[in-house]
Amino acid sequence: MEFATIKGFKDILPEETPYWQETEATARRMFQLSGFQEIRTPLIEATELFSRSIGEETDIVSKEMYSFQDSKGRGLSLRPEATASVVRAYIQNRLYQQDPVQKLFTIGPMFRHERPQKGRFRQFHQINAEFFGDPGPKSDAEIIVLAESLFHTLGLKDLTLRVNSLGCPTCRPDFRAELQIYLQDREESLCSDCRRRSRTNPLRVLDCKVPGCRETVADAPLILDVLCDDCRRHLEGLQEYLDLSGVKYTPAPRLVRGLDYYSRTTFEFQTERLGAQNAVAGGGRYDGLVKQLGGPDLPAIGFAVGAERLITLLQELRPCPAGKPDLFMAALGDAAEKACFGWAAALRRAGLWAEIGYGAKGLKAQMKKADKLGVSTALILGEQEMADGQAILRDMQSGQQETIGTRDIVPMLLKRITENPASPA
Repeated sequence: MEFATIKGFKDILPEETPYWQETEATARRMFQLSGFQEIRTPLIEATELFSRSIGEETDIVSKEMYSFQDSKGRGLSLRPEATASVVRAYIQNRLYQQDPVQKLFTIGPMFRHERPQKGRFRQFHQINAEFFGDPGPKSDAEIIVLAESLFHTLGLKDLTLRVNSLGCPTCRPDFRAELQIYLQDREESLCSDCRRRSRTNPLRVLDCKVPGCRETVADAPLILDVLCDDCRRHLEGLQEYLDLSGVKYTPAPRLVRGLDYYSRTTFEFQTERLGAQNAVAGGGRYDGLVKQLGGPDLPAIGFAVGAERLITLLQELRPCPAGKPDLFMAALGDAAEKACFGWAAALRRAGLWAEIGYGAKGLKAQMKKADKLGVSTALILGEQEMADGQAILRDMQSGQQETIGTRDIVPMLLKRITENPASPA
């Protein structure tokens, strides 16, 4: 019997992992430059954490979460997104007592039972940033500039940043009621999901990708027309900070987010190269969530980057070469194999990548392996060389060889390869 991955889950193979390593390392570096600290939360949380924060009527909670009961009957779920877990940790560990202003990031897998599509899997990975404690548009701008800097550093320069406001508890209820009336009059032109959403979560209809629904909402009311003065000033302040930072953006009056906890600022980075699922990253402000989950009344804003979608774009953009060994050791005979094994262990402890041959016993086969690995330098050790206390260094590019002594060979190789890794000469 041959086992296979579960539908919607995938292996990340060695040929892909250099992209993941580069992306995650770049993200960590960019977070550090902006003063963000890493937090790691569990993959499993109480189901109620997500139903209270994301919203009972959202597709995520109602249809997409992997939920189950443990042996004591407690409802548990694999995390479908990171923000709720980070907020829970922020409250539970009283991080706000150290300083209400906290900049946190997390990188890891999330789980949603969705229909698998290009760049979207049931186990997917996100890069998340969360900024707690500042209510003003300056922190909104910092979060957005951070995401833009990450994409720019990775070489993605064709993304479109779309920005909107979702209002606040003062002005959004009026917009929600107006939108609900608009949708009720056009219910027959909506898909089955949006008919349900129009009654329970009408803002989500604006985010539907079904062509008929997109046509229906083309003339829907705009939330910008009903923003209160505070929300309008907040949006204008954000735009001013973005202008000062040089980040280009497009006002998007119909942009919404699918989670209930968002308020005021919302934004997405989009691409034309991923089809209907065109959002590479998105986020927004969630000022009431900390209080809603039992903490103090503190504001917050954050974003999430879809790692799979981001890496798909990077793979189309350029190759990401894997690393190659500093030295390959070709050993002929048992004694030579044991000597090379010991030298390789010592070189690795000292920080060099030394590779030794396995399986292929002949010199020709081992040199073919060295060439395939892309090494610049190979060491050849056979029975005669062992008897003479010598070894051969070969420049894999030119084919030139030289004989070296095996006494104190490890420090000598360290010095030679470190000073001139491209050639033994």
